[in-house]
Amino acid sequence: MNIALWIVSGILAAIYLAAGLAKLATPKAKLESNARMGWVEDFSQGAVRGIGAAEVLGAIGLIVPEATGIAPILTPIAALGLVAIQAGAIITHLRRKEPQVLPVNIVLLLLALFVAIGRFATG
Repeated sequence: MNIALWIVSGILAAIYLAAGLAKLATPKAKLESNARMGWVEDFSQGAVRGIGAAEVLGAIGLIVPEATGIAPILTPIAALGLVAIQAGAIITHLRRKEPQVLPVNIVLLLLALFVAIGRFATG
């Protein structure tokens, strides 16, 4: 189980780190031009950057506390934060009538939930 948790945590951390850094570093206008990021038109630049920062912190939280043994309780809490981000993404995409992206959001939510439950159970 621990190996599966590490693999899923690593995959999620890479995805959220990349997505979060893109939101932090890319101007809102450029993000809006990406077909998969049309949702940003509903949010301010600050909100988009806030989401990006939360994703980066979540990615760090999935790995660092558990790997270092320093406050490992933060790992499942970070995973729950990413579940919340995905729940918000699902709601946003449903509201915008963008069902084509929902499978990705649902898979990411379920993987983060797997890490949260697994780390709470083993911690």
